[in-house]
Amino acid sequence: MRSHSIVLRSVKNLKTRVTGLQGSAAFSKFSGNEGHYNGGEDNGEWKVRGAVFGSALAAGFAAFAADSNRRELLAEANTNVDVDKIIETTGARIEGLKEYSIAEVNKHDSPENRVWVTYKNGVYDITDFIPLHPGADKLLMAAGSSVEPFWAMYAVHLNNPVIYSMLEKYRIGNLDMADVASQAEQMASDSSDPYSTDPARHKAIIINSKKPFNGETPLGILTDSFITPTDLFYVRNHLPVPDVDVKNYELEVSGLGVKELNLSIDELKKFPKHKIVATVQCAGNRRAEMRATKNLKGLEWRGGAIGNAEWAGAKLCDVLKAAGLDENDEKIRHIHFEGLDTDPANSPYGASIPIEKATDPRGDVLLAYEMNGEPLNRDHGFPVRVIVPGVAGARNVKWLGRIIVSDVESDSHWQQNDYKGFNPSTDWDTVDFTKSPAIQDMPVTSSICSPAPGTKVTGGQELVVSGYAWSGGGRSIVRVDLTADGGKTWTQAESLEQDNARHPRHWGWTIWKGKVQVPEGVETAEVWSKAVDSSYNVQPESFSNIWNLRGVLSNAYCRLKLSVQ
Repeated sequence: MRSHSIVLRSVKNLKTRVTGLQGSAAFSKFSGNEGHYNGGEDNGEWKVRGAVFGSALAAGFAAFAADSNRRELLAEANTNVDVDKIIETTGARIEGLKEYSIAEVNKHDSPENRVWVTYKNGVYDITDFIPLHPGADKLLMAAGSSVEPFWAMYAVHLNNPVIYSMLEKYRIGNLDMADVASQAEQMASDSSDPYSTDPARHKAIIINSKKPFNGETPLGILTDSFITPTDLFYVRNHLPVPDVDVKNYELEVSGLGVKELNLSIDELKKFPKHKIVATVQCAGNRRAEMRATKNLKGLEWRGGAIGNAEWAGAKLCDVLKAAGLDENDEKIRHIHFEGLDTDPANSPYGASIPIEKATDPRGDVLLAYEMNGEPLNRDHGFPVRVIVPGVAGARNVKWLGRIIVSDVESDSHWQQNDYKGFNPSTDWDTVDFTKSPAIQDMPVTSSICSPAPGTKVTGGQELVVSGYAWSGGGRSIVRVDLTADGGKTWTQAESLEQDNARHPRHWGWTIWKGKVQVPEGVETAEVWSKAVDSSYNVQPESFSNIWNLRGVLSNAYCRLKLSVQ
């Protein structure tokens, strides 16, 4: 069991998925003489440097050295030895090296304090490497913690003997595993706090609430990988994370018109295994932008409450069929999901979806037990969660304990009294949650992830901007429109990175990149993005016209403010 963020799984087998990507040259580009664009001070600027080694993280998947330097590095790293052995031994415990505690590693989180990172059991001081790295601002997100999730995000590092050999040159010691175990035991022994056994998270995650834990991926790195690494994937918890003993785990299937099943994880794995690439997004994602229009209640999601992953498991429709469900039974209307996370009254988190989605083989609803090729971790629903692709994250119930076939919708608080939309004039004195349906399919949205807000740009320059776009209901993205002059003139993103799944079974997001002309003669400028999906739904222009008291369905134009010089 993972007991701290710096004791993370190896990413050796977690490879960024690029098979079937449209325009995938961006994922494999290698050059020693590419140019650069000036998007401001350390924001959106990338360079290829023939230094010791460097990956242009700010552009994502870019080159890491010129050919001549690569040859020198390969010679220096002595890579004529077995590549697999280099990768396997990097980060392994080395007898005789100094042992460092988790607390001590955590202290070294800035150049002023020296920058330490961990990889497997190794501790590394990479302070002197930081000036050589063109993506240092992103590398610093791993300071004082594990570098492993970042290696999963930046594919240039994976399975590259040069990278592993260079890392070992910065080795200063071993991670004190006894200290890790002691901290885990100490956390588990604090019975007065229901959150004491929650798993540790990577420090790069932006925390919006600690108890229950809710954190998002920084926008600056969110779209640097088509597949979001598990440990950098946003976390939306409503209650304490249950600590499930998989040996005693059973998934109960019961309800109207079915025979009761109790499935162990091994029995669930006997059903045909299916894989899908699907985006999960919190219904409140980008709420901070809506709150800027008018105050509301809810977590301050800035745009990073979304992620794209490969999920694997049994199809819900197969399990329901095994339980004897007659999908033509008109009395059956909803499928309920109950989690193993419970409130002080022992009531579980719950949600439901319509029978039409649940029983459609092409609806691809999964009882997932794997994420990105590995078993689910605790924050993401170990040992089993529901993945309802194209639907609000709230319906993707984690730590699944029960599936209930019913003629009525779930009576859970989160189904009946939350995650619903209302008109902008509805307030907490007039709201009636019974008058609004629960959110299921999510609307089309987009967000600008690079450059960062407030970046200094030059008037008249051509600025490269990038971000993500996604639409629920199995709709793909056909276009992302961009403007920097208030909508007087528009361009569209030149690059749309997405998988080849077709509407209406396109569940993953789109990573886009385009250019806009920065206006001259102004002190500030705004870049707007609006996405268009395969049903020609388009984002609304104004948050004021879609404002609602809970800040859900926040999908108006994304507006990036820049400083013009």
